[in-house]
Amino acid sequence: MLHIDQLRAGYGQSQVLHGICFDVAPGEIVALLGRNGAGRSTTAKAIMGLIGWTGTVQWQGQSLQGKKTFQIAHLGLGYVPEGRDVFPQLTVQQNLLLGQKGRGKASRWSFDDMYRMFPLLQQRQHTEAGVLSGGEQQMLALCRTLMGNPDLIVIDEPTEGLAPKMVELVGQYLQTLKERGVAVLLIEQKLTIAMQVSDRVLVMGRGTIVFDGTPDALGQRSDIRQEWLQV
Repeated sequence: MLHIDQLRAGYGQSQVLHGICFDVAPGEIVALLGRNGAGRSTTAKAIMGLIGWTGTVQWQGQSLQGKKTFQIAHLGLGYVPEGRDVFPQLTVQQNLLLGQKGRGKASRWSFDDMYRMFPLLQQRQHTEAGVLSGGEQQMLALCRTLMGNPDLIVIDEPTEGLAPKMVELVGQYLQTLKERGVAVLLIEQKLTIAMQVSDRVLVMGRGTIVFDGTPDALGQRSDIRQEWLQV
């Protein structure tokens, strides 16, 4: 589904990614872990065409080289950036409407699905997004991306700054995606949630992939956790 080989990217003269390689299969949840500065968010931005890159990024056999972000989104990739980026002066309902892309096939998702996953959004559907709490804005950003009916979602730090109850809801959201056949590339710092929901775990360090395996395999590698994950 998503195939990345020898991906290199950075900002100006500073190269961040040094030839990373990995795949995400249909319906698979892959967690991309690492400390701040490891290159995780840069990987997401490269996939979505937000920065220049060299190497190979293929989506369902098609190269994404040179494609604009909106073109990549219309191919079936969703992106929930760190920082949420909701439209603050539009209501919850209007934000969700803007997420619809009309990709020419029946969507897996409806407004009822969104409100069923996050009842708080239904209660506030006519409220401007700018006055929502941080957790509610994160819910909205996740749901808005789903309304575009993606086959894969790249989610950057969805639990950052959230209360434990909200983190639990995000975990449930990820499980729902898996049940509906949506693949996920989850960029996370919280090892616990990544180990609970992921089929496979990648650990990044200094712009390279230093571990690729199952959560159980990572659980047995205290050396990897200590060197690349623990603060």
